[in-house]
Amino acid sequence: MTKKARGKVQRSPAKGKRIKILAKRGSGLARPAEAPARKPLLPNDPRVAQAVQNYEAGLKAMQAHKFERAQALLEKVVGGPSRELADRAAVHLHSCEQHLSRTATNFKTPAEHYDYAVSLMNAGDHDGARAHLEKILKQSPGADYALYGLAVLDCLIGRVEESLKRLEQAIRMNASNRYQARNDSDFQNLADDPRFTELLYPEPDASPALPAPVAGKKSNRASAPRSGSRRKQR
Repeated sequence: MTKKARGKVQRSPAKGKRIKILAKRGSGLARPAEAPARKPLLPNDPRVAQAVQNYEAGLKAMQAHKFERAQALLEKVVGGPSRELADRAAVHLHSCEQHLSRTATNFKTPAEHYDYAVSLMNAGDHDGARAHLEKILKQSPGADYALYGLAVLDCLIGRVEESLKRLEQAIRMNASNRYQARNDSDFQNLADDPRFTELLYPEPDASPALPAPVAGKKSNRASAPRSGSRRKQR
């Protein structure tokens, strides 16, 4: 019987072999590498936290077109500890300065300046209104209506003592401010304060005598809107 020759079957060297994953001794199964801990974007510093708050408040003030307030807040950020925030704030600060330079207003009279301060107060820009009212007093010390406006402003933001003091000064300078305050709803926060009532409705003998006007002498008080509420503009 003739035997048939059997061909040799070649195996691939890769077949039949097992690839073993050797782990380190004593470590059990191999563990994947852990991701590095994510570093915080800003250091845990209260000064930086304050800078962030000023930065966000400055942006909100810009969106509300309160550029004077935004400028003050952003200037604090520029001088703060965070270099990254300072660089961002500097860009917005430049924008504020450009806007303020374009909208700079020259007032012909203190009364016109007062109307502008009132418009800022009506818009909620209390810091800007205060700055202009104080500037009026610096330029015209006899502007009793500017004192009256500051009294209203202090009342609106809850500064009761300052409001009463300003109102008393305004009344001493011009008695008509007493009658103006009686019908001014902006003094609502003082309605239940007995000191406010005493200012508006003094005892007959408690009211200081006003000096008689000197003939030919002009008053140093500029004219200002007086009808209705203090915040009503002409």
